[in-house]
Order: sequence, then C-alpha cells, then structure tokens
Amino acid sequence: MSKRDYYEVLGVSRDVGEQELKSAYRKLALKYHPDRNPDDRTAEERFKQAAEAYGVLADPDKRARYDKFGHAGVAGGSSPGFDPSTFRDFNDIFGNLGDMFGFGDVFGAGRQGRGPRRGANLRYDLPISLDDAAAGTEATLQVPREEPCDRCSGSGASPGSSRETCPQCHGRGQVRYQQGFLTVARPCSACRGAGTFIRKPCNACRGDGRVSRERKLKVKVPAGIDTGQQLRLQGEGEHGPHGGGPGDLYVVIHVQDHPVFRREGSDLLCAIPVSYPTLVLGGTITVPTLNGSETLHVPKGTQGDARLRLRGKGLRHVAGRGHGDLYIDVKVAVPTSVSQEQKALIEDLDRIMPQRSFEPNEHGDDDDSRPFFSRVKDIFG
Repeated sequence: MSKRDYYEVLGVSRDVGEQELKSAYRKLALKYHPDRNPDDRTAEERFKQAAEAYGVLADPDKRARYDKFGHAGVAGGSSPGFDPSTFRDFNDIFGNLGDMFGFGDVFGAGRQGRGPRRGANLRYDLPISLDDAAAGTEATLQVPREEPCDRCSGSGASPGSSRETCPQCHGRGQVRYQQGFLTVARPCSACRGAGTFIRKPCNACRGDGRVSRERKLKVKVPAGIDTGQQLRLQGEGEHGPHGGGPGDLYVVIHVQDHPVFRREGSDLLCAIPVSYPTLVLGGTITVPTLNGSETLHVPKGTQGDARLRLRGKGLRHVAGRGHGDLYIDVKVAVPTSVSQEQKALIEDLDRIMPQRSFEPNEHGDDDDSRPFFSRVKDIFG
C-alpha cells in the first residue's frame, strides 16, 4: 500500500520553514487527537500520519533524504509511525494540548511539580503626592495575604499527624495509561497531583496549610519615582500551600496630580501670570517651586507665550544623579478692571506705541494703522 506524500499530509509546500511546519502539525494534532475523537479510527489514523510526517520533515537529515529518495530514503532503521525522539521541543509543539484534553503531560512534557509550591505574587497600588514623589517617603501598607497556619506549621495536617504517600500513584502524583500508541499521564485524582495526602486535616486551615491574615509593611519610596513604576518586596507575597515559599509583593506607584505643577518625566511645568510692563522692560518675579519660592529674571521684550527655565528645580532622576528643570510658561496678566487714570494712561500708551498689523492686504501687509482700541471697537460695534 503506497503512502501519501508527507508534505501533502501536513498540507504544506516543499519549501516550508520550521515554524510553519510546526504550526501545521500542531493544528492537525489538535484536530485529530484521539481524546477529541474517541472510537474514530479514521481520526486516529490521520493523527498517526501527521505525527509520522512531522517526525521526518522536522529532522533536517531525514527531510533531505526524503526530498531526494522519497519514502525509500527514510525507510528502515525505525518502525513507521510516531517517533518522539525526532522532536527537539515536544512541549513547544503541543503547547497547551494537555490542558485542553485534561491530562497533565504527553510523554512527560509539562509535568506538574509535586509537593510544596511557591505562593502567588501580589500587587499593591500606592497613591502618593507629587511632593512625596519629589522628596521620597516611607509608606505603611496593609496587605491581606495567605500565611502559614500556626497550628500545623503550614503542613496542613493535624498536630501529631503528617502527610502520607498516596497509595494510588505511589507518590508520583500521576497515573499513566496507554491510549493507542500514546502513553498519557493524568494528575492523580486521589491526591490531585501532590503525591501525598492528609488523612487528618488541620482544623484551623482545613488542610491547606495557610490562613488569611493582614500584614503591615513599611516600604521606602525613592525620590523621583513616577507613576507606573514598581517596587518589589521579595518574599512578601502569598505563601504557597503545604509549606511552599512566599511569592513577591509588587508596589505600583500612582503619583497624584498637583494643583500648581504639571510633570513631564523629571521636569516640572508651571504657568505664571506676568504684568505687561515687566515683559516689556524686564524685571524679576517670584515663582513657586516644590521647595519654596525662587526669584526668576524676566528678560526685557519677553513675549506672552515664552517659556523660562530654572535649572535643577525639577525632580530627582530616580535612576541616576541630578535633577530635572522647572519650566515657567509666561502668561500675560490682563487686569479685569481699571481706574479712569489707568485707562487714560493705557490709551496714551496705545497712541504712542508702534502699531502692529491687524488685517493683511493682498500683499500680506496690514494697511490699517489706526490705534488698536479703535480697530477693536469697529469689530464689536
């Protein structure tokens, strides 16, 4: 009886690459696996054909002989069918196949560990102020977690007793059986894969070896930390069942908005109103910082949308030395009401100041040289 071409079996071209070949085989393995198709001889045969084809094409030497001589080039030396030794990464090929079909491993791949297991990592979201982020702080956390039971010392067994070897799996945690040409291992149902069981569970923790408690911790928050950055507290996560070690605690920082400053990395931004005479003639203004007030020089002729800088007045670089800068966005301070004397002075200033363009003509220049207030009056009636 002639065999089908291996490339045809897997539905791939003859120049197929390694990843595409692996993907094609995995799809067929999932589709025709005997656990998905019980008592279906056709599906079982297709599964065997796919495994045999992949066993040849995944091996560079066998594939070269097959491409040159066909099935005759790979005949002999091994019986036809599935040869697990040809798979360089069997667990990668099957991925989560065992989870899908409910068994723990295939030829030993993905075997679950027995005995104590490490506890889960925990996350704690910590909000802090911008001032605390700038200076650094120490925060007290209250973390609910699973901790070892004091009554049984984390074993899960009542005092005076201990865990016993499972008689069904003899401590292996798995029960193996033959299904077709596959040797399948399932977690032992009697001990749930642990390999041991507790005949007399602890009354305090009901055999888990852990109880829920709230733990107080202190964490040092470094200066310059930003939103989204994490602090890892090793061993402060949940303890594992049956005496397993603890996981880690990750503290995720959330820096709250500030009423005055806006943060961009290690730099701070702040908008400050400045009077028109100061912008024109120059002068000094007092500006806020996170550590008090500072004097800032305003050059003469400063425009209303200018940005001035105070070096080193930002936040500390959390990953290195030095500080960011403080940027002052200048805003023209326009009074909402003026006295008659102030109004007269402003109008006098407007008359003697050089007039700027308002409406461009066809050449792009403004031919309206009337005072600014007069032009605004025309617009608004």
